[in-house]
Amino acid sequence: MTTIQNPILTGFNPDPSICRVDEDYYIAVSTFEWFPGVGIYHSKDLKNWRLISRPLNRLSQLNMMGNPDSGGVWAPQLSYNDGKFWLIYTDVKVVNGQWKDCHNYLATCNTINGEWSDPVYLNSSGFDPSLFHEEDGKKYLVNMLWDHRVGNHNFYGIVLQEYDQQQQKLVGKSEVIFKGTDIKLTEAPHLYHWNDYYYLLTAEGGTKYEHTATIARSKNLRGPYEVHPENPLISSWSNPRNPLQKAGHASIVQTHTDEWFLVHLTGRPLPKEDQPVLSNRGYCPLGRETAIQRLEWKDDWPYVVGGNQPSFEIDGPNIDEVIWDKDFDEKDDFDSKKLNHHFQSLRIPLGEDIVSLKDNPGHLRIYGKESLTSKFTQAHIARRWQHFNFTAETKVSFNPNTFQQGAGLVNYYNTQNWTALHITWNEVNGRILDLITCDNFSFEQPLKGQEIIVPEHVDYVHLRVDVKTNIYQYSYSFDGKKWTTIPIELYSYKLSDDYIHGGGFFTGAFVGMQCQDTSGQNLHADFDYFIYKEIKK
Repeated sequence: MTTIQNPILTGFNPDPSICRVDEDYYIAVSTFEWFPGVGIYHSKDLKNWRLISRPLNRLSQLNMMGNPDSGGVWAPQLSYNDGKFWLIYTDVKVVNGQWKDCHNYLATCNTINGEWSDPVYLNSSGFDPSLFHEEDGKKYLVNMLWDHRVGNHNFYGIVLQEYDQQQQKLVGKSEVIFKGTDIKLTEAPHLYHWNDYYYLLTAEGGTKYEHTATIARSKNLRGPYEVHPENPLISSWSNPRNPLQKAGHASIVQTHTDEWFLVHLTGRPLPKEDQPVLSNRGYCPLGRETAIQRLEWKDDWPYVVGGNQPSFEIDGPNIDEVIWDKDFDEKDDFDSKKLNHHFQSLRIPLGEDIVSLKDNPGHLRIYGKESLTSKFTQAHIARRWQHFNFTAETKVSFNPNTFQQGAGLVNYYNTQNWTALHITWNEVNGRILDLITCDNFSFEQPLKGQEIIVPEHVDYVHLRVDVKTNIYQYSYSFDGKKWTTIPIELYSYKLSDDYIHGGGFFTGAFVGMQCQDTSGQNLHADFDYFIYKEIKK
C-alpha cells in the first residue's frame, strides 16, 4: 500500500470529477476562460497522474471570445457508460450581478484522448450540470437552479430532468429534488446509486474558506433526500490550521479493489509570515487544487477516514504504483509539431496566423495582437503555476518599432491582475526592456525613466522569473550566461482568488509568453524555448 500526498493535482485544477473504467482512473477539472477547455488526468493507482486530454479544442465545441474573467468552463463532469465517455460542462457568459447566463452542453467520445463530438445543448437554467446513468438505461441531468429574483436566494436548489439520448435533448418535467442545507449555496451535484440508496453529493458554502461537500440519500431518485447525520462530509472551515483549506466540491469513486475514495477541491494558503495583514485565512496563488481522501462506510453512509477534514497524507489503494514519464519536460525547445498540452491560450484557439511552430522551425512564433487586458484576442500562451518555488525562463527575438509593440514573459491571473517583463520601444533609446504591472486594473511602470536598453547587436534576450513563495522577481540576460536581476520585488499573493477585488474569481496564477501589437502591424516575436522548473527548498 502506497502513501499518497495531497494535493494530487497541483496548481489550478479545481472541481474534480472522477471516473473509473476497469482499472483506469480519470479526473476532469475546470478550466474557466483558458482554452482548450477541460483538463482530463489519467492514473492507474490514484497517486500518480498525467494530463492526457483537453477535449474541448474546437470553436464548434467552445467559443469563449468576450467571456468575463472566471467565466467559461465551470465544473465539468466525466462519466463512462454504454461503451463511451460522457462529458457535461457549462460555458458561463455572465458572472456578476443578478444573473448567471450559462449554457450547459454534452460531448461524447469512444476514447478518452480521441476526438470529442460537437456538443449537444442541454439547458441554461443553472451551472454545474452532471449526468446520472440509471441501471434501467435511462439518463438524468442534475444541475443547480439559479434564481435571479431580487430578494431571493440565488441558489434555488438542485433540479433533475430526464435526458433522451435518442432525441438528444432533455424531456419531461424538471423537478427540484434537493433544496440544500442551512450551509446554503448548494451546487455541484453528483448522483450515485449504491445498494438501496440514491446518494446526492453537492458542494455548499461557496468557493472560499467556508467551502464544504454535503451528501444526502434517498430510496427514491426524486427524493426526499435525507442529509448525512454528521454533515458536512468534508470541510476545512472548522480547522483553520489545516494546510489543505477550502475543502469541498467532491466526487466519489469505488476502485477495482473495492476501496472507496473521495477527490475534492482544496487550496493551500501561503505561509502566514509571507503574507500581509489580512482578514481571511490567506492567499492561494496556486489556485484551487485537487486532493484525495479515503472513505469508509457506516450504516450506509460514507465517512472520510480520520474525520471530516482533509488529510495531507493518506493510505493509497491496494494497487501497485504506476509512475508515468513526465508529460512536461523542464525545457520545451518547440521542436514538436504540436504545442505541449500544458500550454493554453485565453478564451479561443489561436490559429497558425497567430501562434506557429512552423514559420520559424525550433521556435514558437507569436504574432502580436491585443493587450493583456483584452477579453477577445490575446496572443498569449501560458501554463499554470504548480509550485510555491519555481523558475520560468524564455529566450525571445523581437524588433519593435513603436511603443505599441511588446513581447516577453508574463505572470498572469486575469485581465486586471498581471505583471510583464517585455521588449518594447521608446523614442529616446529604441529597443528597451520594460516592466509593467497591473494591480486590480491600476497600472504602473516601475522602471519608467530607467528602462533597460537592449544593445543593437543583441538579437535574442533571455528573460526569467524566480518565484520564491510570496516574492517573485524578473531577471534578464543578453548572452544567456550573465544574468541581471531587476531590483523590484513583486508579490505572488496578488495573483490569487483571495486578493482580487470584488470576489467571484476562481482560477490561479499562470506564467507564459505574450506578444502584443496594438498598432495593427501584426509584428511577430520568436520564442526559442520555455523552461518551467520547480525549485526545491
